[in-house]
Amino acid sequence: MDGKTEGGEPVHDVIARVPSDDRPEPGQEPGEGVRVIDEAELRLMSPEQRARLARTLAALDLPRPPRRDPKIKRRRRIALAIIIACCLFLAVWIVVLALTLPTRYKAGGWRGAWVGLDIAELLALASVAWAAWRGKQVLIVCMIVTATLMCCDAWFDLTLDWGTRNFSFSLLSAIFAELPLAVMMIVGVRRLLRLTIATTMSLQGHPGPVPPLWRAPLLGGEPADSRRPRSSPQESTAGAGPGG
Repeated sequence: MDGKTEGGEPVHDVIARVPSDDRPEPGQEPGEGVRVIDEAELRLMSPEQRARLARTLAALDLPRPPRRDPKIKRRRRIALAIIIACCLFLAVWIVVLALTLPTRYKAGGWRGAWVGLDIAELLALASVAWAAWRGKQVLIVCMIVTATLMCCDAWFDLTLDWGTRNFSFSLLSAIFAELPLAVMMIVGVRRLLRLTIATTMSLQGHPGPVPPLWRAPLLGGEPADSRRPRSSPQESTAGAGPGG
């Protein structure tokens, strides 16, 4: 049901008269003669009407990357080609290592390798603490790096201590310390990503449940029209104003 403004006008009529082009008429200052909707009138709108208005404002104001720029498309194709080539090379290299590496090897720099890994984990955990304390978006990156390092630590502990008297300690360390920390980081990253997507969807006038991350489009990487859900017949009927 459409609300009405203080002057008794239907809200969708007011929206319909907002010009889609922000260029003023000849001899007219920007914004002059434009019917402005105040907060009281916004509160009279239905949630669907506010969402529709938010989508219009987002399409006008939010920055959009120039998807049709041939330079951007060329860089994207080059990056994808490099990644695919790396995947193919790594698949072949794994087979080579599996066939040629010895089961036992006396390594040099053993102390430096493990101390260096622990220093990297310390710095990663400290960066997570700092970013969480300051509330910075880089927290997502810090948590992903920390989770990766924790999984690597658990993997090398278990594989290198296999068959030794230290394996039990490495197993307990992986089960009760490293892997739980990695899971905590991954769960936190998922929650923050979904919160970011939900906030962006709300600002763009797309209320509703957040899709799974593997289905959510890359923010800023796709035109708004390709992400916009289809309007229901009721919404289309309610939004039709005079001349619209």
